[in-house]
Amino acid sequence: MNLYQSLGYLVLGSRLRRLSEAFLAEINRAYQNAGIDFDASWFPVFYLLSKNDALSIKELSEQIEVSHPAASQLITNLKKRGLVSTDTCSDDGRRQLVTLTTSGRELLAQIMPVWAAITEAMTQLVEGDETALQLLPAVTALENTFRQSKLADNIVEKLNTNLKPAGNE
Repeated sequence: MNLYQSLGYLVLGSRLRRLSEAFLAEINRAYQNAGIDFDASWFPVFYLLSKNDALSIKELSEQIEVSHPAASQLITNLKKRGLVSTDTCSDDGRRQLVTLTTSGRELLAQIMPVWAAITEAMTQLVEGDETALQLLPAVTALENTFRQSKLADNIVEKLNTNLKPAGNE
């Protein structure tokens, strides 16, 4: 058992980050090997825009569950690359609608087969392992549990309970 496995929940975030980074590095390598200039971090925006003609930055941030500034920064990066454009919404001048440019739609056509291959390869990778098959349901359950609880408050409560000074006897 390695250090990370032996420390349990103390390093859950670190283990999830390491797994995510390793997974995304493999996905990025697959895009690179296919000769496609695409970064896996762009996936949520491209996926949502593949299903919608246009979305506001607020809608994107809500659907991909990141802050508005983070979504805005991602859109700015994609705009600089010429992959998306933004236009002011006709009925609300404060809203910016994001759409794929011609280059973005061409890139989307290139990456969609990669998405299908990722799904197929991951399904094949986990299908022989009952525990691995539970990964996605377990992640969903953990996400839901985190949304419903206040972990930091619970930790502080445990600290306060466990660190109460002994009574003056």
